[in-house]
Amino acid sequence: MRAEPLWRDPLTHLARVRPDTAVMYFCPAVLQANARRFRAGFDGLVTYAVKANPRAEVLENLAAAGVRAFDVASPAEMRAARAACPDAVLHYNNPVRSPDEVAAGVALGVASWSVDCAAELDKLADVPRTAEVSVRLALPVKGAAYDFGDKFGANPEAAEKLLARVAEMGFTPAMTFHPGTQCADPSAWAAYVAACADVACRAGVRLARLNVGGGFAAHRAGADAPDLDAIFTRIRAAVDAAFGADAPALVCEPGRAMVAEAFTLAARVKARRPGGAVFINDGIYGGLSEMRDLAQGDRITVHAPDGAPRRGAPQPRVVFGPTCDSLDRLPDPVALPGDVADGDYLLFHGQGAYSLALATGFNGYGPGDPITVGRL
Repeated sequence: MRAEPLWRDPLTHLARVRPDTAVMYFCPAVLQANARRFRAGFDGLVTYAVKANPRAEVLENLAAAGVRAFDVASPAEMRAARAACPDAVLHYNNPVRSPDEVAAGVALGVASWSVDCAAELDKLADVPRTAEVSVRLALPVKGAAYDFGDKFGANPEAAEKLLARVAEMGFTPAMTFHPGTQCADPSAWAAYVAACADVACRAGVRLARLNVGGGFAAHRAGADAPDLDAIFTRIRAAVDAAFGADAPALVCEPGRAMVAEAFTLAARVKARRPGGAVFINDGIYGGLSEMRDLAQGDRITVHAPDGAPRRGAPQPRVVFGPTCDSLDRLPDPVALPGDVADGDYLLFHGQGAYSLALATGFNGYGPGDPITVGRL
């Protein structure tokens, strides 16, 4: 599906309605264009990591754009994917599961599972042998905002033994990795690809497929977006160099880079303090929760209530959220126009990932259901 826009763009809505609560704007056209870009540029199967934004309108628009496989981390995400796309192919790449979660995955026909230790592989004893099982590798590779290897993944020696067991048990053998969130360095993928080829060779197993993970960076700062095409090209070259004629099929699982650009968050200025601090009506307990973990981006524009842009010289300001918790502040001073005023709107662009998925209703604040717009 592609929801019909309710408004032309966020500024039109803000100027006419002048909402006093935070608003998330969703543009289906942008989301579908991102999906088509991944499908055209990546040389393999493109799945969507549901965790980034599991809302029904997101999943339905991705399905409409041709995405039919979804990276799911729980039975709830499996059901959400199937509700939006009844024939969705499910890749269960959260490598730690309870027996009940495994049973739910079997019942829902999960096509691909991942494991990072022998105990987790043992839990898959009742999984049909027609399924794919990917061994998740972890390496000390730099280039991301933060690394997932501390939580998930086997080192090369353990991965070698695990991959051999996967093949012995009759599953379709595969490997997977995740270079870390907000990774813009193509060499991170190249290092992982080479290591996976080495693990498979030492295990004596031909990989049916290689999942190169997510981690693709979204546009958070500066005028230029990350060069995803350079990453796609480097992955293909690394696979050809490492595997040659035995190259496995490829799959990726973007979340952040797929959905971020399709949403913009508008927060209103509640008050300014004499020292320069600004209070807004959303914060780290709402749509800006990820600001606690990632460096503050600079893709923020400020507009008067009538939509006119503020153009004063930028000044660094402490920005507080609206709740009664003193921790509710953006972690770094934010450069805002010097003429920012009470009642103005701050538009945080590229906020579709890990915003609505993490937002709470603490103290009665936080964005509600998104408003659909024709453009952002």
